Amino acid sequence: MDISVVAAAREDDSPVEEPLRVAAVADRLGYREVWLGEGPTWDAFVPATAVGRATGRVALTAGPVAVSVSVRDAYSVARGAASTAAVTGRPVGVALGTSSKRVVEGVHDRPRVRPAAQLEETAAALRVLLHGEPGEPVVPGSGFRRRQRPPGGPLTVAAFGERAIATAAAHADRMLLDVVSPEQVRVLRAKMLTAAERAGRTPPRLAAWLPAAVDPDPASLTQVLRSLAGYLTVPGYREMFTAAGFGGAVGLAGEGADTGRLLRALPAEAAAAVGLVGGSDAVRARLGDYAAARLDEVALVPATVGDPGGERTLTALAPG
Repeated sequence: MDISVVAAAREDDSPVEEPLRVAAVADRLGYREVWLGEGPTWDAFVPATAVGRATGRVALTAGPVAVSVSVRDAYSVARGAASTAAVTGRPVGVALGTSSKRVVEGVHDRPRVRPAAQLEETAAALRVLLHGEPGEPVVPGSGFRRRQRPPGGPLTVAAFGERAIATAAAHADRMLLDVVSPEQVRVLRAKMLTAAERAGRTPPRLAAWLPAAVDPDPASLTQVLRSLAGYLTVPGYREMFTAAGFGGAVGLAGEGADTGRLLRALPAEAAAAVGLVGGSDAVRARLGDYAAARLDEVALVPATVGDPGGERTLTALAPG
């Protein structure tokens, strides 16, 4: 099972430049790939370019980026990846996701409509655009010609629901899960395999973003639990947390409780249920559980509030 590092993930109160530190640590420790997610703070291609210029060898994946056509269209994603690859001399992959109503409408002030359909349309277009060669039209039928080489990285689709899984199976090189237990990996992998067979394709690789904190101090543990609180009302996740024994927190979230109340209701065990949190031996055993579930890649989302740059966690889990 491969291990990569997520340098920029969910929005939190960590320093705005923290992703650059995480990426530098990951490169120094020999991780093969760094993910630069996108949100209200960062445009994914900007930190990807900065990391590529400041590090020695690590491959780059930008995203997931929101697929809403009113936020970023397929061509702009392909252009961003090719531009970053040209500037850094590194392979650059892109990850797609539907994002949330809170981001698309609350940040971009655009309607979030037909998200599953737009994910499929964008993934289908990018499967072609990411492999365009110099001299070809920038998009089919255009009079403008491509001048940059293909970015060279994989196309990843973040998926959880049935339609997104079908899109990943039909178009992606890799399907991405987020905050999942080994049991969920088994279920979602089976759905992916069925969808790939239906599409007549070799199944994509399966990766998961997992919160990670080895020997966490209280600040790091709180950071992980805070990142989980937003999932307590999401269909599929709420059932998972309820089945794991955290129904009290799920109920509070459904009633609209604020983050402070949710953090008081979530025990430390919740972090370990869907991530890699605890002592070194426990975390390595948990990695074995994910490998047994046939997860192809773990993408570590290191806690950094009590561990600047994720140094302690990334050192403990670095490739040998």
